[in-house]
Amino acid sequence: MYRHSLKEEVYQISSQMAITKDNVTINLDGVLYLKITDPYKASYGVGDPVEAMKQLAQTTMRSELGKLTLDRTFEERETLNNAIVDAINEAATEWGIKCMRYEIRDITTPTNIKKAMELQAEAERQKRADILTSEGKKQADINLAEGYRQSSILKAEGEAKAIITKANATGEGIRLLRLSILEEGGDDAVKLRLAEKYIDAFNGMAKKNNTMIVPSESGNVAGTVAQALGVYSQMGGGVNKEAATKATKNVKTAQFNDPILDSSATEEE
Repeated sequence: MYRHSLKEEVYQISSQMAITKDNVTINLDGVLYLKITDPYKASYGVGDPVEAMKQLAQTTMRSELGKLTLDRTFEERETLNNAIVDAINEAATEWGIKCMRYEIRDITTPTNIKKAMELQAEAERQKRADILTSEGKKQADINLAEGYRQSSILKAEGEAKAIITKANATGEGIRLLRLSILEEGGDDAVKLRLAEKYIDAFNGMAKKNNTMIVPSESGNVAGTVAQALGVYSQMGGGVNKEAATKATKNVKTAQFNDPILDSSATEEE
């Protein structure tokens, strides 16, 4: 008389050696989940259905491991479990028993292989770190170059706008000056202003420098003013007697206030 439990039972597969596709010997064990589906076939189809399934699981496991490299054995454990279940159930259809699932529990590698795997993993991590570091440096250099390029462009645009603004302002000033000259009395004002600036230049040098450059006839104020107005006349403007007289008067006042010009005038006399 045969008695079978129709409940799902768990059976441990003892540790065994297997050789991977890249000729590495490993030890592994697993857990097998079985269930009787047909008591008649389980009683008369095979002598010991459970033992038969355990032996079939071991041989199938070695066969499937021989198709994978060591690295893929760890990566594709789920795929390996499913392949073992399918192979066992295909072979045990006449035994009235079914493998519900199979789980690889432990995979043990030799000490030298384990050390080599650790070195390989460390090298891979270092490689990724070096790549990330180089990528970060590359991106930083790109950002710096892009920032410098944009800065140069903005600086050039700013300088160009400044030049244009200055040119426009200068042009506007010249235009307004021209309009002022063309107005009544504008020509005389220009002559007077030129004479005053001519004398102020020498007065300023006397205050700022130990060495002073003066006209050959420093005491002849009227001659100095005439010389300044003569420059303007050569540029196309006429000399107005009244403007010249007024300029001479202003220059004498500056001479009186400046000890250097005043002393030069005294010596000339």
